[in-house]
Amino acid sequence: MAGSERREVDGKGRPKTSDSRRDVRTARGERGETEREPGHPLAMGRAMREASEQLAGLLGKRPESVSAVKHTEEGWQADVEVLEIPRVPDTTSVMASYRVRLDERGRLTEYERRRRYARGQIDHGDR
Repeated sequence: MAGSERREVDGKGRPKTSDSRRDVRTARGERGETEREPGHPLAMGRAMREASEQLAGLLGKRPESVSAVKHTEEGWQADVEVLEIPRVPDTTSVMASYRVRLDERGRLTEYERRRRYARGQIDHGDR
């Protein structure tokens, strides 16, 4: 299939990679900062990083930002912005907003693309 790419994943469903951020995280322990005592929720900042990193592994595209994050009864929910189609000029590039859900331990449980838009598009609020 043209354009498809097969990625190796580890035992936790994450792509195997040798980038330096992965090496640093492995040096601190596989889950690094996410390991905590029972009863202590995952910190918001760590939830944002986990949402971005895990979505990047699934999509094969680096997220550009996290536009929203909130704690839910099941764990965390985040909206992650991803560059889908780069174009020139950059303001015409196609972006996508993904809704990502993590459990209390920071593991990705689901994601969905909510919308696609041109990078230069300005939101006018809910209408």
